[in-house]
Parts: sequence; structure tokens; C-alpha cells
Amino acid sequence: LVLSLAWLGPALGGEDEDEEVIEEEEKEKREDEVLSDEIKEEDNVLVLHEHNFARALSEHQLLLVEFYAPWCGHCQQLAPAFAQAATELRNESSPARLGKVDATAQTALATEFGITSYPTLKLFRDGNRTHPLAYTGRLDSPGIVRWMQRRAGPSATLLQDTDTVAAFINSKDLVVIGFFKDLRGEAAQAFFEVAAEMVDTTFGVAEAAELFQAYGLSADTVCLFKKFDEKQTNFPVDPERGLNTAELTRLLRVHSLQLVMEFTNETSNEIFSAKIPHHMLLFLNKSSPEQLSLQDGFRAAATGFRGEVLFVVVDVTGHGADVLPFFGMTAADAPTLRLVKMENNRKYQMEQDNFSDSAIRTFIQAVLDGKVKPHLLSAEPPEDWDTRPVKVLVGKTFEQVAFDETKNVFVKFYAPWCPHCEAMAAAWEELAERYKDREDIVIAEMDSTANELENITIHGYPTLHYFPAGPGRKMVEYKSTRDVETFSKFLENGGTLPEEPP
Repeated sequence: LVLSLAWLGPALGGEDEDEEVIEEEEKEKREDEVLSDEIKEEDNVLVLHEHNFARALSEHQLLLVEFYAPWCGHCQQLAPAFAQAATELRNESSPARLGKVDATAQTALATEFGITSYPTLKLFRDGNRTHPLAYTGRLDSPGIVRWMQRRAGPSATLLQDTDTVAAFINSKDLVVIGFFKDLRGEAAQAFFEVAAEMVDTTFGVAEAAELFQAYGLSADTVCLFKKFDEKQTNFPVDPERGLNTAELTRLLRVHSLQLVMEFTNETSNEIFSAKIPHHMLLFLNKSSPEQLSLQDGFRAAATGFRGEVLFVVVDVTGHGADVLPFFGMTAADAPTLRLVKMENNRKYQMEQDNFSDSAIRTFIQAVLDGKVKPHLLSAEPPEDWDTRPVKVLVGKTFEQVAFDETKNVFVKFYAPWCPHCEAMAAAWEELAERYKDREDIVIAEMDSTANELENITIHGYPTLHYFPAGPGRKMVEYKSTRDVETFSKFLENGGTLPEEPP
């Protein structure tokens, strides 16, 4: 505003002295407001900037700060949940408070705390601004409140007698209790760290000798109690290595899941965040009693693969209908089995579905041992796939076109729903039109949601790969500007961009 007034002043002509004085006073007032360490609030969220940040840290023991950009859609989506969480914490007189910083305006703070994306949430504890803790919870109001409550109070409830422990175990479907002979020891402190992070799980801790005896324990042990599958799972603390927080977190997440999960709207997040490397899926129609009975063999096969393979039942007439296109299936294909390797979405299919537990175990072990080839999706090639300037490739035709030793082939791997792919579609068509008469250059595209390749995994859309002529099955990923002129320079220079003069 000051800059715009400086530019407009000469054009508007002279102001009388009274107006100049008023303008100067308003300017000084604005500057005083910016430089003040006063902390204002919006919906119980502290509005922070570089002049009041230190005061906020000194006044609040636990301060979760959102660094945002006003134009960021994710920040706008988070704002109401963040405000609601701030209000809940304020109403329960929690020592935890929430604040926000416009990182695009407060560049000094953004630089100090290494803000490179929005929104970024960091927790400041006891006024320490040198080592803020990254927020690891869910980006919704309940998730933020739970995450902050765990850090404001003890992360695990102290249990002192058998009646209290029994009531604690019965209070939830799943609880974790750490039995430690010294609650100030390193193993117990590591347990408290895990409890602070796993905010969706209820944690307790016990030290009394009678409780060790009551639950048949002789050494420090973390016990998982649940009202499904096996009722109690023990994780003894290694006396030499101590308690590894990452390993305990992984074990608790794995064993907190039911042995066989059903894919629903409520469980989908648990399934995908479990970080279990393989998923074995039973697709069935739950309205068919005959198909429902297949779950018995499926469950029996699951017991030997916990932590390595997650077993999931997918109802093709329910929530699971949405995932059928990903497998190139329809509801009529049920019942059937698929195994998915999560790191690359490779799918494996039995030559002939056999739902006995022994057949399922044998099939899974063969996949884990690398003895089964992935089942690759492929659409049928359109009749006119090579008549237009942009050639349309599918899984079945990719090999013969991309690795033709007489051609330089430039391929766009896309998803039909991807806005970035749509945005560059015109440029890709124009590029193909420019080179349609060149015998040695092929411009092509492939829908990667309907077609899969054995040795090429597409992680984002669009992905552009160049396959140069000649032997050796070479492939170059294009990572530069997506416009026709830059594409042309890349092609004319044999699959690399010429170096620009300094």
C-alpha cells in the first residue's frame, strides 16, 4: 500500500498539509502494529509473525504452528479443522495452543524453519525454537486434538493393580500395556515415545511386581491386548539391544490389524497405511452364501504370513466395486484371488483359482520366492492406433513399438483423469503433427491405468520416456519443460537437451 501511494502521489497532484499529516499518522500506526509483539487470535488460533513469535513461544508450553500460504488449496481445506481443534483445546484448558504463520509474508520465519511446502505443521515445546517437532498426526480436527493431548499429558496411563489393569484391558477393543521394572529406564522412555506418536491407540504402563506375575512375565515386555483374533501378543524387550521405537511401532501396527480385513470406507485408510509389503485379496459377492464360505480357507491361510502379507476381503457389490477397474475386473469375475506387491502395484493371479488354504499358501510362497510372473493389464489396441499422428499403445503392442531398433520413440504415459495430462495434450498433438512425416521418430501415448508393463513402473502422471533407436533397450526419462519447442530440441538432439550458452 505504501509503495502504491508513492507511485500515485505525483500523478494525483499535491495533497494539502492536513491530509499529508493524517496519511503519515496512519502509516506510523500500521508500522507500529506490524512491529508490536501483541498476539491476536482468529477463531482461537494465534496469528503469528516474526515480531510476536518469540513471545508466543515463551507464553505457551506446547505450541503447534501451521505455516501456510493464502493461495494453497490444502491450507484452505485444513483451516476450519485447525480452528475447531484450537477451540476444543482452549475449551478444555489444555496447555497446548495452535498458531498460524503466513509463510509467504513472514519469509524470515519460513527460512528459519525450512518451510518448503504448505501446509507444514511444527510443534514447539517449552519455548525451544531450534528443534521443533514435525507433526505426524491426521489433518483433521480429532486427529490434531488427540496428537496434542498425547503431548500435553502422559502418553500412557499408569496402572497400579490387577483390577485397574483388567478394567483398562476391557475398556477398548485394543490396548497396549508396557510392563517395565524401571519406568525411568531407557526402554520405558522409548515406549512413551511410541505411545505419543500412535495417538489412535490406547497405552498403559505398569511397574508393580505383582502385575508381572499376574500376566506371566519375568522381564520388560510390551503386551498387545485385543478382543479379536489372538487375545494377547507379547513383544519382549531385547536385554542387549533395548527397545527400538521404529520396530515396536511397526509390530504394533501390524498386530493391531485383524488377521483378515474387510475393505470398507472405514478400513481403507488402515489397510493402505499398514505398510505391509503384500496384500492378498479375495474378491467375492457377499450376497452369495456359497462365496461367503470361501472366507474359511482364506482365513486359515493368513495365519502364517502376518506382517508379510495382509489378507483383505473385497465385496464386489459394496465398497470394493470402486477398485475393480484397477484390476481390470468386473463383479462377474468374483470369486477370484489376486496378490498385489505394494511397492510397485504388480498384481499376481493364480492360473486357476483354488480357494483351499493349502493352495493359497503355496501360491503366496511362490510369489514371494519370485517364481510367479506378474499378471499385466492390457487394453485391446484400437483399430486405428497407428493412423493418427499420436500412436496409441497398449500393453500388448508396447514392446514391438517402443523397442523397434529403427525408430526413436517418445511416449507419454498418462491417466485419463489427470489434469496435468489434459493440460499438455494439445502440445503432444502438435508435436506429433510436426513429426508425422519423419520415418525415424514416433510420438505415442499409453493409458497407464489400463495397461501395465513388466519392467517399467509409472509413479506419476504424465511420465515421458524416450526410447532411442538402436540395440540395447535403452530408455531416457524426459524431465524438462513440457512445451512443443523444448520437446523438439530434445528430439533433434538425440534424446538430450542441448546445453544453453551461459
